[in-house]
Amino acid sequence: MTQMQHGTATVSSGRGVVEGAFAVLEELRRRGGEAGLTQIAAACKLPKASTHRLLEQLVRVGAVERHEGRYRVGCQLYWLGQAWQPHPGLWLAARGPLHRLRAITGASAVVTVLHDGLALTVASVPGDVESVAPVRDGMGFSLETAAGQVLTTGLRRSTAGRLPGAVLEREQVLDGVCCAALPMRSPDGRLRAAITAMVPPDRRLERVAEQAARAGAAIAASLARAAASMAELPPVLRY
Repeated sequence: MTQMQHGTATVSSGRGVVEGAFAVLEELRRRGGEAGLTQIAAACKLPKASTHRLLEQLVRVGAVERHEGRYRVGCQLYWLGQAWQPHPGLWLAARGPLHRLRAITGASAVVTVLHDGLALTVASVPGDVESVAPVRDGMGFSLETAAGQVLTTGLRRSTAGRLPGAVLEREQVLDGVCCAALPMRSPDGRLRAAITAMVPPDRRLERVAEQAARAGAAIAASLARAAASMAELPPVLRY
C-alpha cells in the first residue's frame, strides 16, 4: 500500500489520499480557483512530490486543469457541484427575480438556505457593493448577518413593520454595506430560504426591502408552479 507523508505523520493511501486530494482542492478554492504547485504544497503541508502526484491524478479525472504552469479547478467539479442542490429548483427559480432586483435597486442579491451552521448561498447576483462584499454561489454567511438571522429566527423577529420576518441591518456587520433580508416560505408556511439585498448606505433600505419581498414572492410562485407541473406528470417521468 502506497504511503504519503502529511506533515510529520505518514498517511496511508485510501482515506489519507482522499483527504489530501480534498485539501488540495480546498486550497485551490481558497486561492480563487488557481495556484502553483509550491503554494499548494506549502499550504497543505505536503511534500511537493506528493502534491504533484495528487494534482496529476486530479487532472486525469478532470477535477483539476493545468493552466500556464499552474493548476486550477477543473470543469468536472463544476458538473458535480451542479448535482447538489439543498432545495431542488431554487437556483433556477431565483435567477430571473434576482437579476430584476439588482436592476431596480443596484443591490447585490442572494438567496440563502440554512446549512451546516451557515447561511449558504444558493443563487447570487453581484451589485453595487461587490467590491466590498463579493457574492458567489456556494459562499457561506455567518448566522450573525441579516440572512442568518432570518434563517434562524423566522417570523419571530421583525424589524421592518409591514414586512413580517424582515431584518434590516445598517453597517453593523460590514462598513459600507446595508442589508435587507426576508424569509421565503413554502405554501404550507415552512421557512424555505432567505432573500437578501445588500446595498451602499446611501440607499433607502426600506424601499430595497420592499423590492426584495417582491422578488422573494416571485421565486416562491415559480417554485409552486414547478411543483404543480411535476405533480401532473406520470410517476415514470418525474425523475
